[in-house]
Amino acid sequence: MNAIIRRRPVDFSTGRFTSSTPKILQRVLLGRGVASDDELDHQLARLCSPESMRGVDAAVNLLVNAVRNQHKILIVGDFDADGATSSTLAVLALGALGAGPVDYLVPNRFEFGYGLTPEIVAVAQEYHPDLLITVDNGISSIEGVAAAKAAGLNVIVTDHHLPGSELPLADAIVNPNQPGCEFPSKNLAGVGVIFYLLSRLKSVLQAGGWFEETGIAVPNMAEYLDLVALGTVADLVPLDHNNRVLVHQGIARIRAGRCRPGIQALMDVAGRDRSRLSTTDIGFILGPRINAAGRLDDIGTGIRCLMTRDPQEARELAAELDGLNRDRKAIEAGMQREAMAALDQLQLAEEGLPWSLCLYDAAWHQGVVGILASRIKEKFHRPVIAFADGDNGLIKGSARSIAGLHIRDALSDVAAANPELISKFGGHAMAAGLSLRAENLSAFTEAFEKAVRDRLKESQLQAIIETDGELESGEFSMETAALLRACAPWGQAFPEPEFDGEFLLLQHRIVGERHLKMTVAPLSAPQQAIDAIAFNIDPDLWSAPVVPVERVKLAFKLDINEFRGRQSLQLMVSLIQPL
Repeated sequence: MNAIIRRRPVDFSTGRFTSSTPKILQRVLLGRGVASDDELDHQLARLCSPESMRGVDAAVNLLVNAVRNQHKILIVGDFDADGATSSTLAVLALGALGAGPVDYLVPNRFEFGYGLTPEIVAVAQEYHPDLLITVDNGISSIEGVAAAKAAGLNVIVTDHHLPGSELPLADAIVNPNQPGCEFPSKNLAGVGVIFYLLSRLKSVLQAGGWFEETGIAVPNMAEYLDLVALGTVADLVPLDHNNRVLVHQGIARIRAGRCRPGIQALMDVAGRDRSRLSTTDIGFILGPRINAAGRLDDIGTGIRCLMTRDPQEARELAAELDGLNRDRKAIEAGMQREAMAALDQLQLAEEGLPWSLCLYDAAWHQGVVGILASRIKEKFHRPVIAFADGDNGLIKGSARSIAGLHIRDALSDVAAANPELISKFGGHAMAAGLSLRAENLSAFTEAFEKAVRDRLKESQLQAIIETDGELESGEFSMETAALLRACAPWGQAFPEPEFDGEFLLLQHRIVGERHLKMTVAPLSAPQQAIDAIAFNIDPDLWSAPVVPVERVKLAFKLDINEFRGRQSLQLMVSLIQPL
């Protein structure tokens, strides 16, 4: 990746830390907008109260009525990891709260597409529910909610996506991003929203004597935080303090072995140590295996894996998910080769790339275009939309953005200026989905390029690695690495600490075809040899014969490498530049 290094500005005078907080930690936290030790407190008591969440009381009233009268409840979810964890949590927690029959329905992306559509409502009616609850979708389902209401169903929408100009006419909407909602954390994932709603339901049921009346044990909602952590991290929502509390508590439960058998089984098939689980493991190991089911087949496999209480069944389902993930990787690799060939031709034809990239191939897999868009975005640092064939003459696109461009707002610009161009769209600042007619792709590509140019500056097309500056010689230590690890969870919008500096390159060799294993020494401490590794480098630049390189500039993270019971300091290198 071609990138420039930019150091985060830090003003130590704004900090309100205790004298015992190490300077290196103060610098890292201030660079992320955290000015006191308070935000390192990840106890559940620090969570925002659900009382300020718009619509929660109306939803709870409907749920109390449904629980007390044993009405049949149907959960309508989404086909990604957030949707899978949301659906699992809703079914399990409602069951523990004493609800009557609870079932779930997730649209198959290849048959129905995303969200609560009228077609899905028709399928839902076959379950004969009294109450329909959406999780991780529904805020844009105007027609679907209308169809459900026309069918005589009560409808609760729980979602976290940004609403459009019109809200569905549901009986209750719980979404921190809806107009008029004063809930302070706007970054909840879908699984976080349903966790909040059902936690509030538990409190109201308990205050009303429900558990005493029925003899049902009062459930501990913290038991579902493993699911909340998995869905929150996998959905790449910003880890504000509220989300960090949820994720920290969920990871702590997983590390302690108090997690769903399915989560344990997913770690086992991936060869991951539960006691050392991190947000990186969730984002790159667990989440993709759940998502693979929704991308290639049916997310129901992922939900059953998360829902089962049988360890043997969990192992079998985790193995199936692992196989699907391997298939997904193979499909993705082929699509990447085809995309790169197309982009090479585009650069030759136009003497450079446009500011945005819209890619389409009739043979591409609809469930994998989102990952393809992410990979191309990472390589070229441009907003990317990858399209695959859908149904009825439509093509479906998955969009990924770069810092500085709100991708959903850019699509809104296109739709406003060209009302007939896009059939449907929705999403977040960094990711979105859309559908349009195949014959409109050329016009859309032109309109999207204009919207991107209106919202971006050319300088923003240069990839930037933000770092926390240089480390002093005494900070290259296991103690520093452990200190930073203890302040996790790190993740989206609260990135893991990364540093930069110049080093002597003492040794280097290619391992595993595309990884560079090095021994380096900081210029400030040339006697201190440190192991380092850079993944997915260009081997032609570092394989013999090459011009000898004696000094390099690195951007890196501190890591503790464990091998055969021995721990050692290691630098995880994200950028290497010969000097």
